[in-house]
Amino acid sequence: RCSFVLSVEHHGRFLHSSLAGGLRGRAWRAGRPDMAELGAWGVGRGRRPPRPCEAYRAEWKLCRSARHFLHHYYVHGERPACEQWRRDLASCRDWEERRSDEAQRSLCESERARVQAARKHILVWALRQSPPADWHLPLPQEKDE
Repeated sequence: RCSFVLSVEHHGRFLHSSLAGGLRGRAWRAGRPDMAELGAWGVGRGRRPPRPCEAYRAEWKLCRSARHFLHHYYVHGERPACEQWRRDLASCRDWEERRSDEAQRSLCESERARVQAARKHILVWALRQSPPADWHLPLPQEKDE
Protein backbone atom coordinates (compact mmCIF):
# COMPACT_ATOMS: atom_id res chain seq x y z
CA ARG A 1 0.00 0.00 0.00
CA CYS A 2 1.29 3.43 -0.91
CA SER A 3 -0.13 6.03 1.45
CA PHE A 4 1.45 8.63 3.72
CA VAL A 5 1.20 12.34 4.27
CA LEU A 6 3.01 14.20 1.55
CA SER A 7 4.43 17.64 2.10
CA VAL A 8 6.74 18.79 -0.62
CA GLU A 9 9.59 21.19 0.00
CA HIS A 10 12.06 22.49 -2.48
CA HIS A 11 15.28 23.85 -0.95
CA GLY A 12 13.58 24.58 2.38
CA ARG A 13 10.62 26.39 0.80
CA PHE A 14 7.30 25.01 -0.25
CA LEU A 15 6.81 24.94 -3.99
CA HIS A 16 7.84 28.00 -5.98
CA SER A 17 5.12 30.51 -6.71
CA SER A 18 5.42 29.87 -10.44
CA LEU A 19 4.55 26.22 -9.90
CA ALA A 20 1.75 26.94 -7.47
CA GLY A 21 0.31 29.61 -9.76
CA GLY A 22 0.37 27.31 -12.76
CA LEU A 23 -1.70 24.71 -10.97
CA ARG A 24 -4.33 26.99 -9.43
CA GLY A 25 -7.80 25.52 -9.38
CA ARG A 26 -6.58 21.94 -9.29
CA ALA A 27 -6.16 19.56 -6.37
CA TRP A 28 -2.50 20.56 -5.92
CA ARG A 29 -1.81 23.50 -3.61
CA ALA A 30 1.63 24.78 -2.63
CA GLY A 31 2.57 23.67 0.87
CA ARG A 32 -0.55 21.57 1.39
CA PRO A 33 -0.89 17.84 0.86
CA ASP A 34 -3.25 17.01 -1.95
CA MET A 35 -4.24 13.74 -0.24
CA ALA A 36 -7.03 15.58 1.59
CA GLU A 37 -8.77 16.30 -1.69
CA LEU A 38 -7.76 13.21 -3.65
CA GLY A 39 -8.08 10.69 -0.86
CA ALA A 40 -5.44 8.08 -0.08
CA TRP A 41 -3.47 7.15 -3.18
CA GLY A 42 -2.81 3.55 -2.40
CA VAL A 43 -2.84 0.57 -4.69
CA GLY A 44 -5.93 0.35 -6.82
CA ARG A 45 -7.10 0.82 -10.37
CA GLY A 46 -9.19 3.94 -9.73
CA ARG A 47 -6.52 5.83 -7.82
CA ARG A 48 -4.78 8.92 -9.09
CA PRO A 49 -1.09 9.77 -8.82
CA PRO A 50 0.04 11.53 -5.61
CA ARG A 51 0.41 14.80 -7.55
CA PRO A 52 -0.98 15.89 -10.89
CA CYS A 53 1.42 15.20 -13.75
CA GLU A 54 1.66 18.97 -14.33
CA ALA A 55 3.44 19.23 -10.94
CA TYR A 56 6.10 16.71 -12.01
CA ARG A 57 6.50 18.49 -15.34
CA ALA A 58 6.86 21.87 -13.62
CA GLU A 59 9.45 20.48 -11.18
CA TRP A 60 11.41 18.92 -14.06
CA LYS A 61 11.27 22.17 -16.02
CA LEU A 62 12.37 24.16 -12.94
CA CYS A 63 15.22 21.72 -12.29
CA ARG A 64 16.52 22.23 -15.83
CA SER A 65 16.33 26.04 -15.69
CA ALA A 66 19.49 28.16 -15.71
CA ARG A 67 18.51 29.92 -12.49
CA HIS A 68 18.08 26.64 -10.62
CA PHE A 69 21.31 25.28 -12.10
CA LEU A 70 23.28 28.31 -10.84
CA HIS A 71 21.64 28.24 -7.42
CA HIS A 72 22.14 24.50 -6.97
CA TYR A 73 25.75 24.65 -8.17
CA TYR A 74 26.48 27.56 -5.83
CA VAL A 75 24.91 25.86 -2.80
CA HIS A 76 25.94 22.23 -3.37
CA GLY A 77 28.92 22.50 -5.72
CA GLU A 78 27.46 20.05 -8.22
CA ARG A 79 24.96 19.95 -11.06
CA PRO A 80 21.35 19.30 -10.07
CA ALA A 81 20.08 15.78 -10.74
CA CYS A 82 16.89 16.25 -12.75
CA GLU A 83 16.61 12.70 -14.07
CA GLN A 84 14.35 11.55 -11.21
CA TRP A 85 11.80 14.28 -12.01
CA ARG A 86 11.77 13.13 -15.66
CA ARG A 87 11.27 9.50 -14.61
CA ASP A 88 8.49 10.55 -12.22
CA LEU A 89 6.78 12.50 -15.00
CA ALA A 90 6.96 9.48 -17.33
CA SER A 91 5.64 7.19 -14.56
CA CYS A 92 2.82 9.61 -13.77
CA ARG A 93 1.73 9.78 -17.41
CA ASP A 94 1.99 6.00 -17.71
CA TRP A 95 -0.09 5.59 -14.53
CA GLU A 96 -2.79 7.97 -15.78
CA GLU A 97 -2.93 6.71 -19.38
CA ARG A 98 -2.37 2.96 -19.00
CA ARG A 99 -3.02 2.33 -15.27
CA SER A 100 0.37 0.64 -15.15
CA ASP A 101 1.09 -1.12 -11.84
CA GLU A 102 4.85 -0.77 -12.43
CA ALA A 103 4.52 2.99 -12.92
CA GLN A 104 2.42 3.22 -9.77
CA ARG A 105 5.02 1.31 -7.75
CA SER A 106 7.84 3.42 -9.16
CA LEU A 107 6.07 6.70 -8.37
CA CYS A 108 5.15 5.60 -4.85
CA GLU A 109 8.74 4.56 -4.12
CA SER A 110 10.03 7.86 -5.50
CA GLU A 111 7.62 9.90 -3.34
CA ARG A 112 8.52 7.82 -0.26
CA ALA A 113 12.23 8.44 -0.90
CA ARG A 114 11.58 12.16 -1.40
CA VAL A 115 9.68 12.41 1.91
CA GLN A 116 12.35 10.41 3.76
CA ALA A 117 15.10 12.66 2.35
CA ALA A 118 13.22 15.75 3.51
CA ARG A 119 12.77 14.30 7.01
CA LYS A 120 16.42 13.37 7.49
CA HIS A 121 17.51 16.98 8.00
CA ILE A 122 17.83 17.86 11.68
CA LEU A 123 16.92 21.19 13.19
CA VAL A 124 19.82 23.57 13.67
CA TRP A 125 18.32 25.39 16.66
CA ALA A 126 16.87 23.76 19.75
CA LEU A 127 13.21 24.72 20.05
CA ARG A 128 12.12 26.37 23.32
CA GLN A 129 9.39 24.86 25.44
CA SER A 130 8.73 28.20 27.16
CA PRO A 131 10.03 31.77 26.97
CA PRO A 132 13.07 32.81 29.02
CA ALA A 133 12.30 33.89 32.59
CA ASP A 134 13.52 37.46 31.97
CA TRP A 135 11.87 37.99 28.59
CA HIS A 136 9.99 41.09 29.76
CA LEU A 137 13.09 42.99 30.96
CA PRO A 138 14.70 45.65 28.73
CA LEU A 139 17.59 44.57 26.51
CA PRO A 140 21.13 45.58 27.59
CA GLN A 141 21.46 48.28 24.91
CA GLU A 142 18.14 49.77 26.06
CA LYS A 143 19.42 49.98 29.66
CA ASP A 144 22.35 52.20 28.59
CA GLU A 145 20.10 54.81 27.00
